[in-house]
Order: sequence, then C-alpha cells, then structure tokens
Amino acid sequence: MGSLSVFLWTKGTQTMNVRKSLIALCLASGSIAASMPALADVYVRVAPPAPRYEVVPVVPSGYVWVPGYWDWNGHRYHWVSGHRVRAQHGAAWVPHRWVEDHGRWHMERGHWDHNHAGRDRYERDANRDHDRHHG
Repeated sequence: MGSLSVFLWTKGTQTMNVRKSLIALCLASGSIAASMPALADVYVRVAPPAPRYEVVPVVPSGYVWVPGYWDWNGHRYHWVSGHRVRAQHGAAWVPHRWVEDHGRWHMERGHWDHNHAGRDRYERDANRDHDRHHG
C-alpha cells in the first residue's frame, strides 16, 4: 500500500502538508470508535431479571420516556434507568427488549420506528370507540 500525501496550496508558494493532520484525525477517529459501545448481536444463556418498577415522571412536551431495561456487560446484567429523550417527529420509540431464541437471550435495542408512528394511539382510539358502541 502506498503512502498518502495531501497538500493544500495557499498564497503564492506556501504549502502546508496535512499528512500529519490526516494521520492524527485517523488516530482520533479510531480512539472514538474504540470507546463506543459495541452494537454487535450478543446472545446470553441466562434470562434477564424481571424489569424493575420505575416511577415515570411527567415528561415535557417534545420529549418521550425511554423505559429502563436490563443490559448485559459481558459478565452480568445491569440496570439502565429510564430517561427522557427528545421526540422525533413522525416516529414512535420502540423500547429495548430481550427475546428468547432456543435457550439463548438476545437484546433487541430500542430504536425510533418511522413506519408505525402513532399506531398504538390509533389502536387505543379504535378500541375505545369499539367499546363505546358495543359496550
């Protein structure tokens, strides 16, 4: 593999070799990536504990509540407390959850669902209307 040299030309004949800057940037990017949590699929042979009860505070307009969940740190489960996050317009928050698969447990990470936003509200309203007319 050849070496990469990049030069920026400025006024007249002055040049600045940014090769060192690019190397520093690459090293910094690697350090940031190394400090980020792994998002690889993890399978655990031990079921997670039952969810903890959390008092859900009043969440200001423009935010949603992300419920707490058990996370796996490679050796054991640890509780991640619920917290508020800024809402994403047109999206619904799907909470973290553990799914059993042939005796192993796999976490499905929480995420924003842009395809079914408002579906739960729609279903709740439809059930309320159904009960009102048929109850």
